[in-house]
Amino acid sequence: MVSLSSSPAFSMANLFLLCLATSLLILFNPAVADQYTVGGPVGWTMPTEGNEAESNYNHWALRTRFHVGDSLYFKYENDSVLLVSRDDYRNCETFNPIAGFTDGNTTFEFDREGFFYFISGEPGHCEAGQRMIVRVMVQPGDMSPSGSPSASPGPWSSPSSRHHSSAALNHRAGYGAFVAVAFMVPLFA
Repeated sequence: MVSLSSSPAFSMANLFLLCLATSLLILFNPAVADQYTVGGPVGWTMPTEGNEAESNYNHWALRTRFHVGDSLYFKYENDSVLLVSRDDYRNCETFNPIAGFTDGNTTFEFDREGFFYFISGEPGHCEAGQRMIVRVMVQPGDMSPSGSPSASPGPWSSPSSRHHSSAALNHRAGYGAFVAVAFMVPLFA
């Protein structure tokens, strides 16, 4: 077996570069953010009789761990998505939303931790249960206090309705060390 220290290609400079690259990749790991499709294949819809969408949307959101950089994808027709305050969520108030979307193809990215509240802007839809609360978790290493929390609801997701994008920098994945070693191996060959 060949020892690294006796290898002619090995040097302290190479060891330093390996340590530096590994450290940088672990610290600034561009982890994969998740995109969740609200409502799965059905999309963001008003519940029909016997289908309690609100409890389904909120049940799904409670079971799903959302992080800063993740996003929700809303697919809908003849409807809208409103991001509202907690009080407006409770009262199904559509008059003063924080943000509103009507394009039928909305992606909402979480830019902070806290609660996000989503309701339909169509008359009667929120009251019928088309609303959702989403809690976005604090990122590891980011324990700083956030501003006032806002809320957002979001229903069902399955592996087939989960997409990935490399949009966010966070510390959720630890694959940086593997990448660093893969790129540094030629230095020792």
